[in-house]
Amino acid sequence: MLTVNLNEAQARLIDLVKQAKGGEGFIIADNDQPLVKVLPYEEPKKSKRLDFMRGQCVFPDDVKAVGREEIIALFEGQE
Repeated sequence: MLTVNLNEAQARLIDLVKQAKGGEGFIIADNDQPLVKVLPYEEPKKSKRLDFMRGQCVFPDDVKAVGREEIIALFEGQE
């Protein structure tokens, strides 16, 4: 990967950005110490659809009540 000095990067920024856009990133350094890495932008991958089973499951109206007695019994030390 190309490494350019900070002053050189400032003078050639447009060309370097075009280069990165084309797929070839670069590193900007100052006194031979890397500062930043410039890479081409990539669109984030679209996440998989989470609602693919919409309408396939039936849940009780009061989901919070499911298992309520068992949970209370466990907290109270009952089995």
